[in-house]
Amino acid sequence: MESGGLRVNEGFLLGPQIRSSDEGSAVDLKGNVKFYRLSAPEAVEMLQTDSQRGLMPADVEARQAAFGLNQIPAVRGQGPWLRFLLQFHAPLVYILLVAVLVTAWLEEWVDAGVILGVVIVNAIIGFIQESSAAKALAALAQTTVTEATVLRGGQMRRMPSVELVPGDVVCLQSGDKVPADMRLIQCRDLQVDESALTGESVPVSKQIAALTAGEVGLADRQNLVFTSTLVTYGQARAVVCATGSRTEVGKISRLMSGADALETPLTRKISAFSRLLLVAILSLACLTFVVGWARGQSPVEMFMAAVALSVAAIPEGLPAVVTITLSIGVARMARRKAIIRKLPAVETLGSTTVICSDKTGTLTVNQMTVSEIFAGDALYQVSGSGYDPAGEIQNVAAKGLEFADNQAAQDCLLAGMLCNDSALEQKAGRWEVHGDPTEGALLTSAAKAGLASDDDIVRLKRLDVIPFESQHQYMATLHDGGGDARPKLLVKGAVEVVLGKSTDRMLPDGSPGPLDTAELLQQVNRMAAKGLRVLAFASAKLPHGTASVNHVDVKELTFLGLQGMLDPPRPEAIRAVQACQAAGIQVKMITGDHAMTAQAIAGQLGLRGPDEDDGAGPTVLTGSELSQQSDGELAETVERVAVFARVSPEQKLRLVRALQSRGYVAAMTGDGVNDAPALKQADIGVAMGIAGTEVAKEAADMVLTDDNFATIAAAVEEGRGVFDNLTKFFVWVLPVNMGEGLVILAAVLSGTTFPIYPVQILWINMCTSVLLGLMLAFEPKEQDLMERPPRDPDTPILTGTLILRMLMVAFIMLMGAFGSFNWALGQGYSEDVARTVAVNVFVIVEMFYLFTCRSLTKSMFSLGLFSNRWMILGVTLMLVLQMAFTYTPLMNFFFHSEPIGWDAWWRILLTAVAVYVIVEVEKWGRRRWSRQRPNGGTGTRRRRSQQPFSQTQGANS
Repeated sequence: MESGGLRVNEGFLLGPQIRSSDEGSAVDLKGNVKFYRLSAPEAVEMLQTDSQRGLMPADVEARQAAFGLNQIPAVRGQGPWLRFLLQFHAPLVYILLVAVLVTAWLEEWVDAGVILGVVIVNAIIGFIQESSAAKALAALAQTTVTEATVLRGGQMRRMPSVELVPGDVVCLQSGDKVPADMRLIQCRDLQVDESALTGESVPVSKQIAALTAGEVGLADRQNLVFTSTLVTYGQARAVVCATGSRTEVGKISRLMSGADALETPLTRKISAFSRLLLVAILSLACLTFVVGWARGQSPVEMFMAAVALSVAAIPEGLPAVVTITLSIGVARMARRKAIIRKLPAVETLGSTTVICSDKTGTLTVNQMTVSEIFAGDALYQVSGSGYDPAGEIQNVAAKGLEFADNQAAQDCLLAGMLCNDSALEQKAGRWEVHGDPTEGALLTSAAKAGLASDDDIVRLKRLDVIPFESQHQYMATLHDGGGDARPKLLVKGAVEVVLGKSTDRMLPDGSPGPLDTAELLQQVNRMAAKGLRVLAFASAKLPHGTASVNHVDVKELTFLGLQGMLDPPRPEAIRAVQACQAAGIQVKMITGDHAMTAQAIAGQLGLRGPDEDDGAGPTVLTGSELSQQSDGELAETVERVAVFARVSPEQKLRLVRALQSRGYVAAMTGDGVNDAPALKQADIGVAMGIAGTEVAKEAADMVLTDDNFATIAAAVEEGRGVFDNLTKFFVWVLPVNMGEGLVILAAVLSGTTFPIYPVQILWINMCTSVLLGLMLAFEPKEQDLMERPPRDPDTPILTGTLILRMLMVAFIMLMGAFGSFNWALGQGYSEDVARTVAVNVFVIVEMFYLFTCRSLTKSMFSLGLFSNRWMILGVTLMLVLQMAFTYTPLMNFFFHSEPIGWDAWWRILLTAVAVYVIVEVEKWGRRRWSRQRPNGGTGTRRRRSQQPFSQTQGANS
């Protein structure tokens, strides 16, 4: 739907111009009115209002009944009970609920209660996380609630914006928040900050003329103003053409509600793994029952065996450990200034293969900054960024004229400071501008030169001003020269205009010199090629006694110089982009700003497409070019292009979906209302905490408290560490469950008694998961973590290498436990003693195996024996509990255990040492084999985007 949001068949919108010859240009095929193509009188006529009196009360009442309040309607979502019940809708939870039923049927009420408690706790955590996301649309509605000055019945009234209707005439002035989408009908030097909606880095100058040539993008509709944008300068009168959900912000609301709620790579993989595990457990249980029954054993006894095998194979502690590991990752990221709103987002960061970043306020400081000055035949570079006056002015030439010795350069900055209606203020350590951002940049550059002092302002007291007007393209101020000096006229404005009114230029010593227009225009073109916005400055001395000035006095000026400014990239963002690219993560800039500006910033950041070299500037694709491409063409384009400019919110969403269609795990960063749909659609949305709107924060999965793109690189590192540790936990815990299940199966196949009871299996699984497996969540990140390429999203959690390792360990556990059980029976010990020996085989082997799982490829000693002190604590506590399990009468009573002697312990220790040695030898062999391979053993393949992913080593999976 086009801007304006109204259709010709909606009630009163039946103006005669619709049936004129202009119908094809003012209305699209769906009947949507393109108000930017109508003249101001035509728009007023179509909306059946009066530009001088506004709407009458009866008209307002009828239109409010037809169009409703001017607010985003809340979308009714799932109720709290349904959201809570859906937390149980997962294969792994089904397995645990089956375990609850089984243990309850066995009348093991304590065990059943423990497992049920784990399930409920996980459901509560998931419910809390999801509830916070439901606030996104409510926050979006709040952004449109403001006050407006409205003309109704010939009288000006101040009223809430929610009461506005199409046809209302609204008066705007500097500092106002635009209350609805409106067509301008009167305009005086109006400038509007639309960065939150379009991504435009500088305020947009508005005008009232109709735009009739071709399609006009949202950011270029200069005769329209949009809800939630901010008037920074000038005055205007406008007629409301869209309210509520019909506004551009309303469209974003619909995009957000329509964006897919995607699973993360971790939840997808755990779901797939859980389904596979469920099938495997049920299959083994059925096989156990059928085989035993076929061998002539009792059906009841075989059913109990199937139940025991199921309990053995279910990893009861898995959901709790996954949740706790993610929570630990959340805490670590919070310390690095990244707040996670949804737990699975921690791991998703580690899977990220492409980051789509907004430019304004994300990669840049969102504060205009003067970076170059040309005056007195010298070019100067200005350091620093934003409105912070810390910085230096240095000559580009090695032996050039110093700034302090160049009178023309000093007067150029003084003119920028005095021909200025804005002010700088420091709040909570952050410098802010009150007024126009461009003027704020000029004040800052003057402050860096030491010119922003009260003495200068008093010495050159302002006498009169000619405000900036779009038709004149300059601003002029008249100042008292002080003493016997003549009044001084200072002018700033567009280069062509100021040059046209200048007759000479100021030389470095302050004397007049010839004006070389060609040379100055060459400097202007050079600055513009860098994406700089260039302003020219000039002065003139007027006759004594002059106290006022008008346009006829702006002539015969002395040209002072040029100041080139832009919204610069954050220095830390440059390093962060490099870090992400070194980690194999593509970074793409998607912005609503101008193509040349986007290209210049991208060049400074080092952004390049996969096939672009460093010698040329990055290729830029504009929104108009993007709109001409089909989905298939866009999917190809988005992989090779790194910079997208003049992009609308709908197109941002489309770009993210195109990347996801190619198998990428996409992160999207942003801070404006226009970013919200893409933030929600992305696999992980990253919002800015300081400059970001509430809409963006609520739609995102992660919020950066320092608005620093560099924090994303740190969060990616933490995310990779979380997934690395989760993989280690899987590799550690699953062989135990497999070994326990194989012991039960072996007993059934051999026709012997069970070497281990279900209640003893639960003891092993729950205690070791918490005291041993959970300690892997505290494992420090391995040093080469950010040197690895991103994981292929299609790669399962467990690679073939790791599965073979787990099968080997499970087989050793089977042999050790089953063999020790039969040895104990052969020595004449009771079945309870033999089962106690088998239980200790599992627990002690798990302890030794835990140390090998600290790294999936390296030796424990290369990591530092005591670098994870939590693991030492967990092993110590587990030993204490296991001794209690074996030797205390109370535990012997509850778990059917008995004390064992040293003749059993040396067999147990021998099995544990064998597991440790065999796994370490296997890792050593793979490391050696990997080093001997021509490609270093990375086992990578090239994706369509030429993006490498590791497939082989578990540490990279």
